[in-house]
Amino acid sequence: MSDSESIAAGYAFTGPALDLGALLWDGACLPDAQIRIPLPMLNRHGLVAGATGTGKTKTLQLIAEQLSAQGVPVFLADVKGDVSGISAPGVTNDKVAGRAAEVKQEWTATGFPAEFYALGGIGHGIPVRATITGFGPVLLSKVLQLNQTQEQSLGLIFHYADTKGLELIDLKDLRAVVTFLTSDEGKPELKNIGGLSTATAGVILRSLTAFEAQGMADFFGEPDFDTSELLRTASDGRGMVSVLELPAVQDKPQLFSTFLMWMLADLFHDLPEVGDADKPKLVFFFDEAHLLFNDASKAFLDSITQTVRLIRSKGVGVFFVTQTPKDVPGDVLAQLGNRVQHALRAFTPDDQKALKATVKTFPNSSYDLEEILTGLGTGEAVVTVLSENGAPTPVAVTRLRAPESLMGPIDATTLDAAVKSSSLYGRYAQAVDRESAYEKLTTAEPAKPEEAPAKSAPKAPKEDESMVQQVVGSGMFKSLARSVGTQIGREITRSLFGTARRKR
Repeated sequence: MSDSESIAAGYAFTGPALDLGALLWDGACLPDAQIRIPLPMLNRHGLVAGATGTGKTKTLQLIAEQLSAQGVPVFLADVKGDVSGISAPGVTNDKVAGRAAEVKQEWTATGFPAEFYALGGIGHGIPVRATITGFGPVLLSKVLQLNQTQEQSLGLIFHYADTKGLELIDLKDLRAVVTFLTSDEGKPELKNIGGLSTATAGVILRSLTAFEAQGMADFFGEPDFDTSELLRTASDGRGMVSVLELPAVQDKPQLFSTFLMWMLADLFHDLPEVGDADKPKLVFFFDEAHLLFNDASKAFLDSITQTVRLIRSKGVGVFFVTQTPKDVPGDVLAQLGNRVQHALRAFTPDDQKALKATVKTFPNSSYDLEEILTGLGTGEAVVTVLSENGAPTPVAVTRLRAPESLMGPIDATTLDAAVKSSSLYGRYAQAVDRESAYEKLTTAEPAKPEEAPAKSAPKAPKEDESMVQQVVGSGMFKSLARSVGTQIGREITRSLFGTARRKR
């Protein structure tokens, strides 16, 4: 058996699979040697990498289309604004027809069911919001660029708000709690569990103010987006493609990358264990993935690694999309069994290092990968995936198929019409500002002091009575307790990222 035949045999799966393209060998395309990914292996995670302009976005579109056609919901982060075309049929031309003929593809112009979302409603899409409580202190610290000490203090503030029933819905709620805890009456509240320094509180408040001044307040609030919406299928059984439109916030990369992690963490908390299923419940494409890992603390990276490792058993596959495997930490990269590597550039010494590091992430092969990776054309990639028995397939240089949907954005009018006609629009379009921590702290009135009996002196506090007990018994907190009611003392259960577990 020749080398090319051996590679082709490694992709001859018996069960359902996604078709990526045809094998390239010695400069020739072999249409009968089809390169594929087994459908059940799509929850084993993957990496789509390559330099700018090499076709990563079209690869996402190609994989998303086939997942949808097989009834698997897909989530796509549309950073550049050119993925919305997945909802409309593609347009044929000589280039598309030529590619289809080369790779033995029966190309048919097809649009796929799609929902369009936008963070906080900034831009085109159904607004996606998260409450401060739901987002949690770890992810919020990443967004606010806090250091480890400040992150720990923020966690203490969340713990306090949780135990006191102070709902942190939006930024003004968090600001109100921080301000109270640094006031004369609030300072003793955290004394027995570490305290909150005035300096740290000042940093947090300034970060919140700067964050809000950039227009970020819209992302936090209610209605809180239910990430189970991403798991829906259309009436014809095809998986819904959820497109998060991000062009309006692409200059705020840390924000949207952290929001994507919140979505993934929220799904992780709520989904039941399914083990090895016939097909994934959802495949999640995490675009511009390097932004998530930039300047991340070790604790944050550990939480990402654990989430990625464990979410597989809940039927969710995650594809990280970036320029080189070097952008992804080794512990996360080790979880990514499916690889589609587009061309790399090697113009500088750093580029050369990245190229050599990329080659080392692939199984041994008969290809000279350093030479191959710098010579690939647009729409070509080096592929290795997990076979049906979980073993890596042979490395295959592949000419990829053409997407069947529109390779470009749909026009703004069509996009707006799609958003407003969605059944979800009425549920999430209008922001809601209900009573929460801000209102409870600013409207609580100190209780009137009780008159002492005429013939008895006021009793001093018992020596063993803690300061916290004294403050909780104060007029301020008696009034606050009346406003909060049964929520006092019900601490929110939190997860790896400190995000609140949602009750559904």
